[in-house]
Amino acid sequence: MLDSSLSSLDETAQETRFSIVIIQNSVSDPLSEVLALSGLRAACSVRLQAGGTWALQFRPIELKFNVVRRGECWLRMDGMAPCHLRAGDCFVVARTPFVLASGPDVEAINASDVFSHAGASAMFGVGDDVELLGGSVSLVGPAAMELLDALPPALIIRAGSGGASSFGWLLDELDREWQSNQAGAHAMCNDLLRLIFIHVLRHRITAADATDLNWLGGLRDPVIAKVLRAIHGAPEKSLRLAEMADMACMSRSGFTALFKTRVGQSPGEYVTRWRMQVAASRLRDGTDNVATVAASLGYLSDAAFGVAFRRVHGKSPGQYRREALR
Repeated sequence: MLDSSLSSLDETAQETRFSIVIIQNSVSDPLSEVLALSGLRAACSVRLQAGGTWALQFRPIELKFNVVRRGECWLRMDGMAPCHLRAGDCFVVARTPFVLASGPDVEAINASDVFSHAGASAMFGVGDDVELLGGSVSLVGPAAMELLDALPPALIIRAGSGGASSFGWLLDELDREWQSNQAGAHAMCNDLLRLIFIHVLRHRITAADATDLNWLGGLRDPVIAKVLRAIHGAPEKSLRLAEMADMACMSRSGFTALFKTRVGQSPGEYVTRWRMQVAASRLRDGTDNVATVAASLGYLSDAAFGVAFRRVHGKSPGQYRREALR
């Protein structure tokens, strides 16, 4: 009986190991691959408690994530009507100054003046009517602009929506890790901020109007998403228009029109741009020279690679590599 049980357990373990191998061989995921080249870095995590009449102006480095943990406040930005926020509401601001306040017309002071004395946790005004938790990130990789340009200046995720609970939980975990001083806390913060950003992008893809999504709109269209997976999964291949149209089971003219509507670029432009972003990432690593990177992406001529690279990045591969290494 014991031998039979051990044999059964061994078979189960072998099946489990086999399942893990299958999971690892997943299909290409364009959003994950763009994120991998975005160079996301944690900048800071802060908590704010405020009360009475108050207003603070923030100037995010690139992206700032926030959740109202308790109470209510107002979000103000140029070009946008004041927005009333309640407990559980989350918001993301991209590269745009904004004001958090007790009312829609209270005069603001710079938040940096408050946090320079208080550190990562600040109290402002009289009392603690409202509590906010936030995290900031910077994006320094070659694909950073692809993600930043896909976001509006401000994105509000209401407490009643599907994404708000995950968003708030992740920010809570970020706050705990940032203040824990445990081994690996900085790496954990980076990973949590990455997860927060992915939730933001997912919310954007599912909730926004297709015309406002830029290239993210292609991920919402099953036909275009299939082609995007092929482009991102094999950057060493310069896919021809006929090949991409065949994948989509469309005529070349019909596919080109649909791709440009969904993605905002022609298929050929998108293929070249992605290959050059991969090239930029490999040049930044500093281990391969220009010729090696060109060959790894299927270019038979360094000159042809240089022309394509300059068209996307505005400088030669060699200049880009030297500047990145410095």
